[in-house]
Amino acid sequence: MLKISRLPLGPIATNAYVIHRNKEALIIDPGGDFDKLNHYLEERELSVKAILLTHAHFDHIGAVDEVRDAYGAPVYLHEAEKDWLTDPDQNGSGFFQMGKITARPADFMLEPGQMEIGAFSFEVRHTPGHSPGSVSFVFRNQRFTVAGDTLFQRGIGRTDLPGGDRKTLEQSIEQQLFSLRDDMRIFPGHGLPTTVGEEREENPFLNGRANR
Repeated sequence: MLKISRLPLGPIATNAYVIHRNKEALIIDPGGDFDKLNHYLEERELSVKAILLTHAHFDHIGAVDEVRDAYGAPVYLHEAEKDWLTDPDQNGSGFFQMGKITARPADFMLEPGQMEIGAFSFEVRHTPGHSPGSVSFVFRNQRFTVAGDTLFQRGIGRTDLPGGDRKTLEQSIEQQLFSLRDDMRIFPGHGLPTTVGEEREENPFLNGRANR
């Protein structure tokens, strides 16, 4: 059975996700606190098959190289942000004066469509707006999606950072996330999980509801 675990990590409690089955794991957005993440993995004797990044902002990449080196796992990132891992100005760590946070370049570029890594099968959807290379990982059979900083519980991703665009973000949510079934669980980059149906009906930032 496929399981997903949420671990808030790093300087602003960014959600890292461990998706695991039969001692194999995918890590999504290891944002920091490698010791905490590594303890979770070792305690369950998990072997990391890949590190997937929803995007390359500093708070999502802090432990990328430590996980990569400890487990020999390749890193996947959308091509639109291929230079961000090595550049504090683009990944935002310089902008927020958090100290320079960097990682080595990704090993592979993500493309929209179905992917299979080890025992895992999922769909990559390009969901730009918060950042140009933002993606969401859809595990359709398990009815959950890891959406990064695109859609939150009663919120949406900020668009005031370099490469952000509010209209593009709204289009991504409407076309790529709200096209999923209502009971699809959304696991965001920050905060608690929600569902497509809840956000379609209750999110105050979408469809003009914030102005009512």
